[in-house]
Amino acid sequence: MRSGTDVRAAALRWIAEDVDPRTQAELQELVDADSPELADRMSGMPRFGTAGLRAQVRAGANGMNRAVVVRTTAGVADWLVGRGHGGGVVVVGRDARHGSADFAADTAGVLAAAGFDVRVLPEPLPTPVLAHAVRALDAVAGVQITASHNPPQDNGYKLYLRGGTHLVTPTDSEIEAAVAATPPANEVPRSEDWAVHESALEDYLARVATLPRGSARGLRIAATAMHGVGARPLREALHRAGFDVHLVASQAEPDPDFPTVGFPNPEEPGSTDALLALAAEVGADLAVALDPDADRCALGVPVDGTWRMLRGDETGVLLAWHILSTLDRSAVPDPLVATTIVSATMLRSIAAEFGVRYDETLTGFKWLVRAGDGAGTGLVYAYEEALGHCVDPEFVRDKDGISAAVLAADLAATLKASGRSLSGLLDELSSEHGLHRTGQVSVRVSDLSVIPRTMQRLRAQPPTRLAGTEVDVRDLLPDTDALVITGDGGLRVVVRPSGTEPKLKCYLQVVEQVDDLPAAKARAAERLAALEQAVSDLVGGA
Repeated sequence: MRSGTDVRAAALRWIAEDVDPRTQAELQELVDADSPELADRMSGMPRFGTAGLRAQVRAGANGMNRAVVVRTTAGVADWLVGRGHGGGVVVVGRDARHGSADFAADTAGVLAAAGFDVRVLPEPLPTPVLAHAVRALDAVAGVQITASHNPPQDNGYKLYLRGGTHLVTPTDSEIEAAVAATPPANEVPRSEDWAVHESALEDYLARVATLPRGSARGLRIAATAMHGVGARPLREALHRAGFDVHLVASQAEPDPDFPTVGFPNPEEPGSTDALLALAAEVGADLAVALDPDADRCALGVPVDGTWRMLRGDETGVLLAWHILSTLDRSAVPDPLVATTIVSATMLRSIAAEFGVRYDETLTGFKWLVRAGDGAGTGLVYAYEEALGHCVDPEFVRDKDGISAAVLAADLAATLKASGRSLSGLLDELSSEHGLHRTGQVSVRVSDLSVIPRTMQRLRAQPPTRLAGTEVDVRDLLPDTDALVITGDGGLRVVVRPSGTEPKLKCYLQVVEQVDDLPAAKARAAERLAALEQAVSDLVGGA
């Protein structure tokens, strides 16, 4: 731990080397006040996690600010040049969060000065538009300034490599080393010699419009983008596909403060209340919620006169079934579907039914799109339980909420035309493949050291029983920091630190074979509740 004198000296150096007078003044105030917060502000630059950098927008080394973005981009540029990609195309996009416009301009400026052919998206646009452009332009890299579904005070830096895939180990460490070796931010050259990629959204929408498999369009949709950048692209995509769309008006315009939601994540309780109210009001058949950068998609369905949001695993198996049941096997003779170690296991059974390859990867789309042989060869669908769905891997090699919504609407309309429903199809799949019920115990911490201490304790004293069931524990180190606990009846618990938030996350599953569906649902609910309590007791307050 550095002394107070060392921290103060580091802060003063950072102030002198900053490129933004606003953050210089902000950090100087903390120095003048001898603030205890200063040590955290200077504790090191953000590191690449599950999907790039994310941090609070604030002054100092440990935050998202212009100096951090400039140095990070300089490191990325040096790494690209060192790998023979100098002068290649790099695409830069952004969302509408606080600081995004400045961070995108600095990113483009540093890359342009380093000799790259920089194409900047013309306005705040969804992350999948950027991911599509990276592949379409055969770019050597792409950067999207976004913090996805994080709280309003955060922003981030999502990096794509050639082919539109995220970086993985050891590339992340190599780029971090390059960033650490960069000169001070105020010595990094910047240029305004970049081009605007005007057709990015149109190119993306033209592709998304081709995704529906069926011809039925008799469907009414309620949708929200949660104050993010997805409302207009989602509406246009669904309209082009022929669907009737009603947006939550209070959440349709981008707003970096996210004023009508406590937390801009469709997974969070209460976040979709306005959406479901609109769905009931307009008599919708389907509700769609995107997260703020539109790479995640949550679905809501009517069930017995009320509405409920589907879990990511439920949407995952529905989309998988739709894709596999309509797949042109002559075009894809050896298809692959994939999910992660924390998702439900039903996809494995569905893949076996259709005779296709199945893979289970570590968490994150950086691994999912590399499923199978390490390159994702033959991949036709991948999903993770946290509402991420990749339905068109050839064109967007990442999760994409808008294309997932279009395909979900296609499935819902096709089912409706034959007198069926999404919830009914879920029951059919459960009867055939077992009723999979999933849940999550998530502990948010203010002291990050609590998480590794809890993982260490669980490794030293692993449980032998949970919720009355004997269990085995498998440690996934060194591949990833996670424990997998399994037992009879499809019991499974995966315990891991979050890659994007200060949380310890526990993913739960139980499976019931179905003889009588209502009875199986009751048994599964009872078992899952007991497992949630047992896991809560196991991890404590973390």
